[in-house]
Amino acid sequence: MSSSNDAWMERAKREVPPRKLEKQLAIVRAACGVFGREGYARASVDAIAAAADVSTRTLYNHFPGGKALLFRTVVTWTANEVRDAQLARLHALLDPARPPHPDDLERDLVALAHAFTDLIGEYQDHFALVRHIHADAGHMPEEVMTAWREAGPLPVARAFTAALAALEDAGLLDLHGDAALAAVHFPALTSAAVLQRSVYGLLPLPQDETDRLLRGGVGAFLRAYRAAEGA
Repeated sequence: MSSSNDAWMERAKREVPPRKLEKQLAIVRAACGVFGREGYARASVDAIAAAADVSTRTLYNHFPGGKALLFRTVVTWTANEVRDAQLARLHALLDPARPPHPDDLERDLVALAHAFTDLIGEYQDHFALVRHIHADAGHMPEEVMTAWREAGPLPVARAFTAALAALEDAGLLDLHGDAALAAVHFPALTSAAVLQRSVYGLLPLPQDETDRLLRGGVGAFLRAYRAAEGA
């Protein structure tokens, strides 16, 4: 699956001079680290410029919108990466064209929960940013929150809703007329529990504890939504 970031990079290489693009990427990488440590409210443009080894004036030349534009750029970039990884794993494990055998449904949902949760360790900077997004929501520009939701959480939610609806069409689930709500319940019972217990990956959990949380969450989800036999 080609990512939005790959497409953006290819276009930027054609349209932006190499030295300018290199400088912009250095600033974005530095900003990601500073925002991940400090959050939006406490991070300063001076600290980001210092981390990127550029002057504040150079930073504003590349990002005239300052901190808000930088945060939006960083959050959108990392959200695109994680979204593409989530969608790839969702399509690999819950292909609507190949629904699982009823006896394998719980196994496959546990595998999906693990696949999503593994991303916490693989994209640590992103989940550090997400932790700060939730903590600093009251101090963050609304357009930044909107950009983050539209880049990552909303497309994934729509795709997962469709995947669950396909399982209902296959007679495996009964979503009680609200597939979107079921798509909220699944991560709330699985990956959200791991995120909260691990403080968004800052304190990684032992593997057996992660497995216990995910299996328990999938079990609770299926007690609510598994289709009755013979339905």
